[in-house]
Amino acid sequence: MTGGQPMPFGRVKWGRVALCLGLALLGLVTGVAGSLVQAGWFPGGLLLALLALTGVCYGGATLTRSRAGAASAGAGWLVAVVYLSLNRPEGDYLLGAGLGTYVYLLGGMIVAVMCATVPKAVQPGGFTARLGK
Repeated sequence: MTGGQPMPFGRVKWGRVALCLGLALLGLVTGVAGSLVQAGWFPGGLLLALLALTGVCYGGATLTRSRAGAASAGAGWLVAVVYLSLNRPEGDYLLGAGLGTYVYLLGGMIVAVMCATVPKAVQPGGFTARLGK
């Protein structure tokens, strides 16, 4: 802003922005790999794909110490999965209609939301968020 006024959200931490973009890219790669594996090695591939997404999302939240890391990875995964589920000009789908695919889509969204809404850990010497304690 001009005139010496502070920015409304404080200083932009470019390292955190780069980390979140990297996590989004990692989520994108996880979404592509999971889309290919989940149907190929059913049911083990489905479990492996969902575990990989869980690791990326929870790891992102732990790495950034905020919910933004998990949300970034989940958003990257969602972009990949939605893009791969669209039909191609030939009329083919990369993600076919089936129980495993629907479990992968719904389960992946549930995992990403769960990891993005995990409460942050209490800071050392800090207070809990509960009232009356």
